[in-house]
Amino acid sequence: MTAYELLLIGGGAGVGKTTVAWEVSAALRERGTAHCLIEGDYMDQIHPAPAGDPWRTAITERNIAAVWSNYAALGQHRLIYTNTVSVLEGPMISRAMGGGEVRVTCVLLTAEEVTVRERLTQREIGSELFAHIERSLRMARRLGDKAPAGTVRIPTDGRSVQDIATQVIQAAAW
Repeated sequence: MTAYELLLIGGGAGVGKTTVAWEVSAALRERGTAHCLIEGDYMDQIHPAPAGDPWRTAITERNIAAVWSNYAALGQHRLIYTNTVSVLEGPMISRAMGGGEVRVTCVLLTAEEVTVRERLTQREIGSELFAHIERSLRMARRLGDKAPAGTVRIPTDGRSVQDIATQVIQAAAW
């Protein structure tokens, strides 16, 4: 069985997960490093939640497995997966990748409250802005407490996306 490598990029809303993941992907492409990227927010977008799966974990795992099987069939062995709670989901995502040997690197992006508020205010234009900010701050605290041992924590305040992406790639040793 092929050994796979999994890079999980997590953090509350507004810390830069998606932007950093795309920059990591661009830097890896520039180096000729084979990889694929899944934006986890799209793996569980179903309403209502399936019966018996209120957190949508089962449908997320099934969708990742389906997408990963296509990537793996093309010879891929490195996956970048980004989602708020991804650093807590290493075992589930490893199962979705077929189990076996999966080397997991967890990266938790962080930002100060003022930065999160500023970024989300620029991004969110709907009626959910304030609820979104509060959920993000609450989730950041939870992730700070619950992230598994060995999680690399990278602050994003006042830094370039390229600098952050370089640090993420170094953490993954890709």
